[in-house]
Amino acid sequence: MRTFALLLLAAVALQPAEPELRWFRGNLHTHSAWAEGDDFPEMIAAAYKDRGYNFLVLTEHNLLSQGTQWKAVKDLDAKAKVPVLPPYLKRFGPSWVETRNPADPEVRLKPFDEFSPLVNEPGRFLVIPGEEITDQAANGRAIHMNASNLATVFKPRSGANVRETIANNLAVANPDVLVAVNHPNYKWGVTPEDLASSEALQFFEIWNGVTDDNDPGDPTHPSTDEIWDRANALRLANGFTPLYGIANDDAHNYHGNNPRAIPGRAWVMVLARQLAPQSLFQAMRDGHFYASTGVTINGIFFDSKARRLALSIDPSSGSRLVTRFIGLREGATEGEQFAEEFGPNPEYTMGEGEIYVRAVVTSDRAPEVPSPEFPFRRAWTQPVGW
Repeated sequence: MRTFALLLLAAVALQPAEPELRWFRGNLHTHSAWAEGDDFPEMIAAAYKDRGYNFLVLTEHNLLSQGTQWKAVKDLDAKAKVPVLPPYLKRFGPSWVETRNPADPEVRLKPFDEFSPLVNEPGRFLVIPGEEITDQAANGRAIHMNASNLATVFKPRSGANVRETIANNLAVANPDVLVAVNHPNYKWGVTPEDLASSEALQFFEIWNGVTDDNDPGDPTHPSTDEIWDRANALRLANGFTPLYGIANDDAHNYHGNNPRAIPGRAWVMVLARQLAPQSLFQAMRDGHFYASTGVTINGIFFDSKARRLALSIDPSSGSRLVTRFIGLREGATEGEQFAEEFGPNPEYTMGEGEIYVRAVVTSDRAPEVPSPEFPFRRAWTQPVGW
């Protein structure tokens, strides 16, 4: 018995220690030359890696970067409005870049299985395959949904309206695949009622880096911030869990000639143990992440017994930090501001009748990559307390 116990202790001692929790920065909405983007996927991934991102999901419209595809260099140059081949050759060399037909040059787009090992680095950077499921409901309204970590293309499944279309396309979701509704105010396509209609939906874009997707709303349409709480009021009334908010670039343009959809405007920060899709996405499903356009939060703490939310914000995010604690009250159909705090360590204790609270932090600093839709850096935490 003693020998068995010693062997058991030795076996336990040999077990590897569980990795510590750390923050991983990522963008889950990116386009390349395989479809609407104007640069090569490995160039895009390398640029995100150089910016300090840890993961990147490539999400072409209704396709994955698989198979064989050659593109005319002149067409790529026309889309980018600059020559795209010289920087590609400079970064990766002629032994990597494949061209043909010198009279009218074409370049081969490398599929995901070829280019991903070139840019992936354990613990530092990971590129993940994805698809922007691009659909239109039978009533004519547009609906785009991102599916991250897909192995095969998912064909859109339209419905009679946006709600049916969301439900149909959520069929692609599984423990390894994270699905989100994109830019709800794009063409004013998705309403709070639509986002509240499916119990299986868990994520939507609270902020999208494209400059004309109407995130701020207008006099007759709610902003995405307002949509968030209105949708959650309906979801909670139906017994569903609240939506979590994601911020993404939705990058298409990488050469400085078109500011509409450029990289570096928005991202998520995920608190996970491993740089792997399963670890990252489970952390997001558990609400262990925040969305940002430049504010860095070092710690998010919620005491469920005291019902107190506290943040530790990196002071380098700005010299003036304002945190608005926004939430939902019992019987309310939209969110309200519960409190406003200044400085890097704001906190709020929920009161009677308050269902959940979330924080929006705004800095006095302009984003590193400015957006005409909002002039200052921000961060959004997820609803807690429900």
